[in-house]
Amino acid sequence: MTTTPAPLLDVQALGKRFGGHEAVRGVSFRLAAGCIGGLIGPNGAGKTTLFNCLAGALKPSSGRVLLAGRDITGCRPDTAFAAGLARTFQIPRPFPEMTVLDNVMLAPPGQLGEQFWANWLRPGAVRAQEARTLAAARHWLDFVGLSALEHQSARVLSGGQRKLLELARVMVAQPQLVLLDEPGAGVNPALLELIVNRISELNRQGVSFLIIEHNMDLVARLCHPVMVMAQGDLLVSGKAQEVLADPRVVEAYLGAAA
Repeated sequence: MTTTPAPLLDVQALGKRFGGHEAVRGVSFRLAAGCIGGLIGPNGAGKTTLFNCLAGALKPSSGRVLLAGRDITGCRPDTAFAAGLARTFQIPRPFPEMTVLDNVMLAPPGQLGEQFWANWLRPGAVRAQEARTLAAARHWLDFVGLSALEHQSARVLSGGQRKLLELARVMVAQPQLVLLDEPGAGVNPALLELIVNRISELNRQGVSFLIIEHNMDLVARLCHPVMVMAQGDLLVSGKAQEVLADPRVVEAYLGAAA
């Protein structure tokens, strides 16, 4: 008798209301470890609200979110991050006056140097941890192709480079699951290919992803399963080719464009 492995992400009847408006209506799905899931749908479908509920930026009105069996429903973003769930944004906002390297080094939670007394009582441990963080930050900057810019201020980065920086920032904390909000939006083709390549490589290394994206070529190349939302509901989930040909999906997009 075979048993089905427990999902990495288990979303159970998740809902979010804003007054009388239901932005997310009883959404349930499971994402297995090692997957790159895609979340698509017309503007206003509830995708970003769902992401905000998963990552702790919004408290759900109903339902549960389990990460590797741990209930993270309604927890704060830093708690979700420490539990292994990281999130990037459609429009990255690095600290512009800080260097690219320092932006990445800020990311890991629980740094001893942030504790006043640790600097006096445990200086050796603080230095050792900072050395490890520096090495990790440089590793991930090299991974995303930004090593040459590590001492530049983050304000010099293009939009695509900022998305790569954000990916390096979340990876330095070694998350189990990364929520990517439109990684392809506003990115030139060369950088988009690099982003796709890096996501694929990270996935081969065991990192799981859930991606909001409007670029259907990117979705078809990377994502399985693909889930479609419309008007707060989860319409369908499955392989990209089957999902994109589903009459309900076609109607959702055509209806939104009408």
